[in-house]
Amino acid sequence: MRDDAGAQNTQTDAQPGALGHITVLDLTRVRAGPSCCRVLADFGANVIKIDAPEGMDRNTGVAGSQHGFDMLNLHRNKRSMTLNLKTPEGRALFLEMAAQADVVVENYRPGVKTRLGIDYDALSAVNPGIILASISGFGQTGPYAERPGFDQIAQGMGGFMGVTGQPGQPMRAGTAVADLSSGVYAATGILIAFAERAQSGQGQWVQASLLASQIALMDFQAARYLVEGEVPEATGNDHPTITPMGVVATADGHINLAVGGNGQWQALAEAMGHPEWAENPDYAEIDARTGHRDEIWALLRPVFAEKPSAHWIELLNAHGIPTGPIYRMDEVFADPQVAHLGMAQPVEHHARGEVHVVGQPVRLSRTPATMRRAAPDPGEHTDDLLAEFGLSPERIAALRAAKAI
Repeated sequence: MRDDAGAQNTQTDAQPGALGHITVLDLTRVRAGPSCCRVLADFGANVIKIDAPEGMDRNTGVAGSQHGFDMLNLHRNKRSMTLNLKTPEGRALFLEMAAQADVVVENYRPGVKTRLGIDYDALSAVNPGIILASISGFGQTGPYAERPGFDQIAQGMGGFMGVTGQPGQPMRAGTAVADLSSGVYAATGILIAFAERAQSGQGQWVQASLLASQIALMDFQAARYLVEGEVPEATGNDHPTITPMGVVATADGHINLAVGGNGQWQALAEAMGHPEWAENPDYAEIDARTGHRDEIWALLRPVFAEKPSAHWIELLNAHGIPTGPIYRMDEVFADPQVAHLGMAQPVEHHARGEVHVVGQPVRLSRTPATMRRAAPDPGEHTDDLLAEFGLSPERIAALRAAKAI
């Protein structure tokens, strides 16, 4: 909760972490919003997940079982209370909580928060320092603002599927890249707004969308069009502008090969026992190699097929040529480097015992992310949280009788 409001941070059951002085009211569902709040929670923020009372959310279960892998991974380090924002008592209570909080995160369709009376104007009226983060499919305004958003729709509209897969066969990513990136971008915006608030004392409205986030992820592919007027095409597993960079078959499987600069091309030719490749002027420069893409792969493939993947990975990395395996998920977490990075983090769950969730990829030397608690059941902490916000047992009972919680 806000230090300048005189409220005490209530995370007394664990080390506070880098964001232990921040209280977040999490109204989000599905993936983009929850992943934003997960970043804040993992680094110590007091994230309060606000769930609808039982039977009131028509989309309950969209992320699977309450104790399933997705919910456990998305909502760790949060506490949960129930609140019915459609009741006058529920809305009044939410504004009372927002007056003491730092951040509200929501991913309703743009008009919903206004109809509920919890839009930025309403929140800032009770707390000028509040930061509202809104995550939507297409943005808060514009011709598509009220359309329902979904990750795969954004992948298609943002250009990702147009350059992924084989030519003429659009392909989605194997994970929710638009959802997850919009969550990270929203978390970044929240932290920027929080840093600015330290100077101005004022909050602001942070907005992220799946569509804009997906376009931002296109990065150099989008810039090719904006700067050069080139419309990128799908190139399968080959890099669109650099050769040889892609997937190649070995004697026992496939590996990823990434030959970027001219020095790496020369090193590859030497390592593979074909120094004449490096001497060929048609292959000397990056642009020239890409112009002879088919020829180069025709030279490489028979040689790679002679020996197993492990041989090439060891040999080429020793020559400074980026080369790596193509893992299934069980192989990912069996890799010693992945184990060293701590990407599988244990947390104790009341129903499932110790489970492992996906760790944060960012490391801080003094205040790292921690797994302090498992994902909560809906309403698990309602009474405790409301008491921390100063509500008496009698008022909590009255709210429950009014079906506000």
